[in-house]
Amino acid sequence: MPAITISALAKTFVTKRKAAGLAGSLRALVRPAQQTIDALRGISFEMESGELLGLIGPNGAGKSTTIKILTGILFPTSGDARVLDYVPWQNRRELAYHIGTVFGQRPQLWYHLPAIDTFYLFGKIYELDDKTTRARIAFLTEAFDIKDLLETPVRKLSLGQRMRCEVAASLLHRPRLLLLDEPSIGLDVVAKQNIRDTIRRMNEEEGVGVILTSHDAGDLEALCKRVIIINHGQIVYQDKVSTLKRRYLTTKTVSIRYAEQVPADFQIAGTEVLKTSQYGVKLQFDSSATRVEDVIAQLARAGSIVDITIADPPLEEVIRAIYAETGN
Repeated sequence: MPAITISALAKTFVTKRKAAGLAGSLRALVRPAQQTIDALRGISFEMESGELLGLIGPNGAGKSTTIKILTGILFPTSGDARVLDYVPWQNRRELAYHIGTVFGQRPQLWYHLPAIDTFYLFGKIYELDDKTTRARIAFLTEAFDIKDLLETPVRKLSLGQRMRCEVAASLLHRPRLLLLDEPSIGLDVVAKQNIRDTIRRMNEEEGVGVILTSHDAGDLEALCKRVIIINHGQIVYQDKVSTLKRRYLTTKTVSIRYAEQVPADFQIAGTEVLKTSQYGVKLQFDSSATRVEDVIAQLARAGSIVDITIADPPLEEVIRAIYAETGN
């Protein structure tokens, strides 16, 4: 049985439209104008138990709306959804015992208290006995490497440290499904990788299914097996991540800084130099034609590297490429 089944799911928000000018403002007081926003436009998909699924798209695409409907926070305008055989907006309380959620911009840890206090509070909320709660905290502390963080007030943790505690807290009650809404937003490269590694470990060791929303193509490339791309409330692509990488994530951009000055005629075989400065170079290449390790090796031979970053194309470019291919 699929962990998630969504059929023709739609969500429309009705908002007040701000009137322009004094006369318009006065009219709005008597009869405010309204506008409708179609956040979701009849999306359908399934997610298998234990699957690592990426739901990505630009800001305003409908990702967070989808997650909020799946957790029961929002009611859909039309369509159907079942999560672990529950209808989320009808069985929100029962469903909460089987899912974990993390909203990157809405912390669940108490801001002024140590994270360990929230962990024990969650143990009571999920009706765990004290022995089970202590054992679970010990396991998660080791899995997420947060032993030195638990006694520190959450307000004093860095964003990366806090997010590790947030994800750990969401797993306290052994959920069957973890819904992560932008858990890596604002994190640096190292913090992002730590989050990805621990999520993958929990999937492998406990079989917890994960649906991950993100605007970062790197999240799905590093973590997910399958991806759904949503834009303007519609699914524009769904397939294996390996297929997406092969078709649309082949262009890599490299930004590198050297300890010594860069020659004006700097060139690396198989790449196109986009920009040079006194000590830096920005270039791009097609990874389907030129291997990443070959480019790095050539760059290393060209001088003493101070810093290097390899980036995928912006997600907006990927979506445009998909639109061009599918004719949407």
